[in-house]
Amino acid sequence: MNALDGLPVVVIGAGPTGLAAAAHLHERGLPFTVLEAGDTPGAAVRQWGHVRVFSPWRYNVDPAARRLLDEAGWVAPDPEALPTGAELVGDYLQPLAELPQLKPHVRYGARVEAISRLGLDRLRTVGRDTVPFLLRLADGDELFARAVIDASGTWGTPNVLGASGLPARGEVESVAHLEHALPDVLGADRGRFVGRHTLVVGAGHSAANTLLSLAELSAAEPGTEVTWAIRTASPTRTYGGGVADALPARGALGSRLRAHVDAGRIRLLTGFSLHALAPTDGRVSVVVRHADGTDESITVDRIVAATGFRPDHSITAELRLDLDPVLGATRALAPLIDPNEHSCGTVPPHGVDELAHPESGYYAVGMKSYGRAPTFLMATGYEQVRSVVAALAGDWAAAREVQLDLPETGVCNSDPAESASGDNCCGPESTGRGLSTGISGGLLSAPLSLVALDAAPAGGCCAS
Repeated sequence: MNALDGLPVVVIGAGPTGLAAAAHLHERGLPFTVLEAGDTPGAAVRQWGHVRVFSPWRYNVDPAARRLLDEAGWVAPDPEALPTGAELVGDYLQPLAELPQLKPHVRYGARVEAISRLGLDRLRTVGRDTVPFLLRLADGDELFARAVIDASGTWGTPNVLGASGLPARGEVESVAHLEHALPDVLGADRGRFVGRHTLVVGAGHSAANTLLSLAELSAAEPGTEVTWAIRTASPTRTYGGGVADALPARGALGSRLRAHVDAGRIRLLTGFSLHALAPTDGRVSVVVRHADGTDESITVDRIVAATGFRPDHSITAELRLDLDPVLGATRALAPLIDPNEHSCGTVPPHGVDELAHPESGYYAVGMKSYGRAPTFLMATGYEQVRSVVAALAGDWAAAREVQLDLPETGVCNSDPAESASGDNCCGPESTGRGLSTGISGGLLSAPLSLVALDAAPAGGCCAS
């Protein structure tokens, strides 16, 4: 008997992608355990529960999860409605996690501190693929696994404010003035922003949502000021595709933001490189360094760091990962999701082949799989776990039939000259559907000895 036989697949994270993985594992008849660091399903999503997403319900429900919920008599939301984060949890993730097929297999308050191979560190090769994964939890408990699907996300590891990827000078000392992405400006956190000057740093959808809330607050509360700072010379990418966006709410988000900037309700600073922060008389002084080397200083009350997120790979330090040196995604996936070339709607379909590491049986999926790329959509994560679980079940034909429909943004790269028209710049061939094998770059051209995945051994979860 193989040492892996009978062991569960361990899923890290009970968010949308993690619970989707659990649903697929159940359908495939594979034993599984879900480890969630929080006390509830969707713990990270709850933290931005006040935010309404721009993708309708039809993109946000995993097909396998839907089948399980339908069997239990679930009343599905309107597929064209736009849920808030709180609705996503309350109307979908919580009922899914409570199903008898999943509930006994989900452990809460279970934070993973490290993953390794039982009895082997990263240096040892012989027999590596035949021994279980060892997962050590923060409370000292240890679990063994046949495979690991890491859907732990990136919410807990935001990027720093410093433009060089390092904390700005004084960033740690100014923490009392800093806000995590997506504060509840019009709700629970309102008191921290009323009558104050807030600087929002970042050019993504998190920044746009916060800016719109602050603009609404400033219209209702005199003395509330809003400044928006981006590193690029133009906000075109943040404004998105407008009417050309296949998700109307996403297009409207950018259009509304542009209107506030044009009307002067939001002051926009471009070419903004945050150099230093200094608390000053209850406020914080922000030193900006321009491209010509000159400095400028502005003083604000609050700073919202909407600068994106990065994956925490520290728990996998003893695993053999092949990470792209730029994005921190797998080297095969990185060129497919490069935010310099792709929006969330132009990422090609991908699955187990692009997510595989030299450490067979470990897969980072969901937001974590994208590394630092901010172009992830939930529907992408659902197709990732469908493909991965099919491979774990030995169904390689299904694993490689990766198909995905994603809505275009109307803006497909970061070149303002190509995107300024607001038209769909992707062209007719960018359908977001079909197989994504045979690409150049990544693992296919890396100096590694690869084994054909078609030759996956019987009873194993991956090629060795």
